[in-house]
Amino acid sequence: MSGNDADPAALRRKRRSWSLDEKRRIVDESLEDGASIAEVARRHDLNANQLFTWRRQFGVELAAPQELAPILPVTITPDATAEYSAPGSIGQMEIVLAEGDRIIVWADVETAALSRVVKALRR
Repeated sequence: MSGNDADPAALRRKRRSWSLDEKRRIVDESLEDGASIAEVARRHDLNANQLFTWRRQFGVELAAPQELAPILPVTITPDATAEYSAPGSIGQMEIVLAEGDRIIVWADVETAALSRVVKALRR
């Protein structure tokens, strides 16, 4: 009998059995801050889809990638006065919140920084 004549069933990968405690531990690991589903799955030699299935089975709500802010009315006005211009910046935007707070940003503003400011003002 040559190596090519091996039983096909013997060549199939053995199916791994996970205890409920092991599943819970891996799901908990996937819920830690900054955890990547793909990395946790790889670390445990597990398919990421299987980890998502376990998370659903344990009642873990799958969060949206990021919370969307409500849509607010916008008014476009002519250029603001030069007193707010930053040297070398091109284009600016003034955001006036319902409470009267104003935010003036330039084209090179970092999205994450602006989001933090808006969230802080909404509190």
